Amino acid sequence: MKRVTAAFQGELGAFSQEAVRQLLGDHASVAPFQRFDEVFRALTGKKADTAVVPIENTLAGSVHENYDHLLEYDVRIVGETNVRIVHNLIAPPGVRLRDIRRVFSHPVALNQCLDFFVKNPQIEKVPYYDTAGSVKMIVREKLGDAGAIASSIAASIYGGKILRRSIEDDRRNYTRFFLLRRTKEAQRQAKDARRARTGASRWKTSIVFTTRNTPGALFRAISALALRDMNLTKIESRPLRGKPWEYLFYVDFLGREDEEPARNALGHLRELADFLRVLGSYPGGE
Repeated sequence: MKRVTAAFQGELGAFSQEAVRQLLGDHASVAPFQRFDEVFRALTGKKADTAVVPIENTLAGSVHENYDHLLEYDVRIVGETNVRIVHNLIAPPGVRLRDIRRVFSHPVALNQCLDFFVKNPQIEKVPYYDTAGSVKMIVREKLGDAGAIASSIAASIYGGKILRRSIEDDRRNYTRFFLLRRTKEAQRQAKDARRARTGASRWKTSIVFTTRNTPGALFRAISALALRDMNLTKIESRPLRGKPWEYLFYVDFLGREDEEPARNALGHLRELADFLRVLGSYPGGE
């Protein structure tokens, strides 16, 4: 049986790799890329079978770039998971906490560990493109005055030593990840699931739409969902490129798009919206 290859952003040991494991198990192959657009191109260009991307964090909010990519690329959401984010202070072998004057990590990770830096004012925060990548760099270059903030998996992969565990300010720190497939393959998978009558008891559907810039337009659009008792779990607005001061609305609601209440709601919404796309219908993450 062919192993599934999953593309993700970051180095080996990034939190996205943990999301891959939660979604696809331990036997999936991984293909790391430095940028999110490279991940999407790898999937649509058939260099990967699937992709896993973060979409929002409970503390930092939405990953707006990936909302834009969901609209730009011919992909579909087929699953989601939530990863508990545990930040650890990691150093090269032999480096002690009192030696550290710089700590490298992704800007979001640095900002989620501000209490640690307040207690250690001698340490400078240095932004880096990736959490796991920062561990890889400080160990490879044998920096004697530097540490990194990343996962415990990154420490084990690159040979770093964990000096302090769980230094994040808030333990209720989770990132939501989407599992993506190419649209045609995702649609075939959905048909097979319906024929087999399989699936999770709690499904979500994600959509994006635009409305006319007229009074009450958004209210009427949301009412199309409310009238069918669709439970909205998220709504996000994003600027519509090429049309200043006009917006796209991304919405998640509970239910499958092929069930009657959702079909009726989406049919009504299509009559009201200038543009509507279903981004995916998928089992909800825990």
